[in-house]
Amino acid sequence: MSTNDFTAVCFGEILWDILPDARLPGGAPMNVAYHLNHLQVPTAMISRVGNDPLGEELLQFISSRGLGTSFIQKDEAYDTGTVLATLSGNNVSYEIIQPVAWDFIPFSMQVQKLVSAAEYFIFGSLVARNEKSAQTLFELLETAPYKILDINLRKPHYEKKVLEYLMQHADLLKLNTDELQLLGAWYALSGSENEQMQALQQKFHLNTIITTRGDKGASVLHDGTYFEHPGFKVQVADTIGSGDAFLAGFISRFMLQPDIQKTLEFACKMGAFVAGRHGACPDYNAADVMSLG
Repeated sequence: MSTNDFTAVCFGEILWDILPDARLPGGAPMNVAYHLNHLQVPTAMISRVGNDPLGEELLQFISSRGLGTSFIQKDEAYDTGTVLATLSGNNVSYEIIQPVAWDFIPFSMQVQKLVSAAEYFIFGSLVARNEKSAQTLFELLETAPYKILDINLRKPHYEKKVLEYLMQHADLLKLNTDELQLLGAWYALSGSENEQMQALQQKFHLNTIITTRGDKGASVLHDGTYFEHPGFKVQVADTIGSGDAFLAGFISRFMLQPDIQKTLEFACKMGAFVAGRHGACPDYNAADVMSLG
């Protein structure tokens, strides 16, 4: 496929989640790209792996799931990314190893052309922890059309000034309730969830803000109108990647400009569906998701 063949482009980390009893492919941008492609939205992935067995295995997995690897580079100096994940009940804690290959994604005219030709550019804050990948991201933001920021605040992998820069350049911001609480403390936001989201929308001139609430659903503030959904109840297998599936579900419907409430409902179905499966990238079809009631 050429650089003009993609509706969306995801930028950032791809890695292995190392669990006590398994090793699973992961990285929020890759998870979003996987689900978007599964939902018939042609999506490219920009990232970097090490020239090592873990990198080769990750590329093979990505290819096997229908996600192209043309824009995933190989690094001779740094290893493929890994995250040591610890499960406690349904909750997951992470130790994100650094530095790794995805910390050093270089800018090129090829990736700039790819991003500028797509309709949506999706990125997180974690990839900006290292100056090299951060600078590439900053340059791509200058030419990206519609920019979607999924912040991922894992201590100590973020800085306030970098997050502010990313929010200033985003059109849509996705965060969870814990992240909204942190931003609320930074900027002295008060009142209800809706009121805090309105204050953020005004401060950073955001078109849309999404706040996810885990098993309690999510809310959306879009063009000044507030929507919410209580979510769907499922037997949770693990929560790895459920937020990424939610975002992909939201984008896949949002780009068609339907009713925001229905878009939010489908996104909640996607998040719940993946929480009911093991790992961030289970195999499925859209009918499986729609069967949730």
